[in-house]
Amino acid sequence: MTFENARLWQPDTTVATIVAHGGKLLMVEEHAEGRLVLNQPAGHLEPDESLLDAALRETREESAWTVRLRHFVGAYQWKAQTGRHYLRFAFAAEPVSHDPALALDQGIVRALWMTPDELHKAHARHRSPLVWRVVADYLAGRRYPLSALSQLA
Repeated sequence: MTFENARLWQPDTTVATIVAHGGKLLMVEEHAEGRLVLNQPAGHLEPDESLLDAALRETREESAWTVRLRHFVGAYQWKAQTGRHYLRFAFAAEPVSHDPALALDQGIVRALWMTPDELHKAHARHRSPLVWRVVADYLAGRRYPLSALSQLA
């Protein structure tokens, strides 16, 4: 890769939130690339937004749930078949409140609660391999303090 190409290349920075309650995980069913897929509430980091704020915003926009972030689960790098590169920051959260009147983001069909077993069995419908990898790490107890992430002014 030439220096010029390296300067222009940037992965898509995304956040995802694992919301667990009563043995179930909050998932979203959404249209992506002509398929109806499952994903955690997730999306792109916006300019001048912290990773924590992005996780809270995306969870609310995609599921109508307000959550409280509890832990950082991990950072994941993935190259899709399309050639796009993704850098995902995953968080664990607990539900605070739900607003059923809130319109969900474009492309989101619904939010639903699934057991880990139900989600695992639906692996063919996962939006990407990141969906299960993040859940598997969460279920294995991978949790770091939110203070592990820093945002500098």
